[in-house]
Amino acid sequence: MSDKDEGRARRKRRIRKKISGSGDRPRVSVFRSSKHIYAQAIDDSTSSTLATVSTLSEGVKESLADGSKIDDAKAVGAALAKVLKDKGIEQIIFDRNGYLYHGRVKALAEGAREAGLKF
Repeated sequence: MSDKDEGRARRKRRIRKKISGSGDRPRVSVFRSSKHIYAQAIDDSTSSTLATVSTLSEGVKESLADGSKIDDAKAVGAALAKVLKDKGIEQIIFDRNGYLYHGRVKALAEGAREAGLKF
């Protein structure tokens, strides 16, 4: 494991000690790879995933133009908000998963906020 990965793992453990999701307010965890970004809503009390959206998801993949990865992340956040609102969930807990809150992670959060999620 590289120093960069170890630092992220340390930040992730520190964050996860303090936050957990529930059925009415799930935890939205973000994972970013070099090409794609993934977000999933997790109910930690039942250890179940309520919704998952990524740049590879059917509804999102077609709507993405050849734009930047930040625009793609914003679209993923909006799509996740739509799925959660359809399930009756208005509030979430945002888990940046050890990543710094800027760039694609911030764009995903802003996309979800603009689509109506509160956190």
